[in-house]
Amino acid sequence: MGNRKVYLDGHIDVPLERIAAVTAGLAEHVALTRAEPGCLSFEVLPSATVAGRFMVSEVFSDRAAFEAHQQRARQSPWFALTEGIVRDYTIRSGGEAL
Repeated sequence: MGNRKVYLDGHIDVPLERIAAVTAGLAEHVALTRAEPGCLSFEVLPSATVAGRFMVSEVFSDRAAFEAHQQRARQSPWFALTEGIVRDYTIRSGGEAL
């Protein structure tokens, strides 16, 4: 059970006045996340249809890797940069919502 992949899909809606700052910090956040043990895939891409929306897709090898990512991200400049920004994510593992 502990070795099932964890998938996160959804979006973050960045207020227009914060897009420049968030975009500037995004490359580092993506690079650091992709370098984490257990990160199989990590993408944050601008929506083609909604201004300020970034589509997020993550895959981690297991729940421990996903939780380690969450812990690291909470202590990163990215967390401070995006604090208070609305996120809408679905997290699942083996077909079950987490």
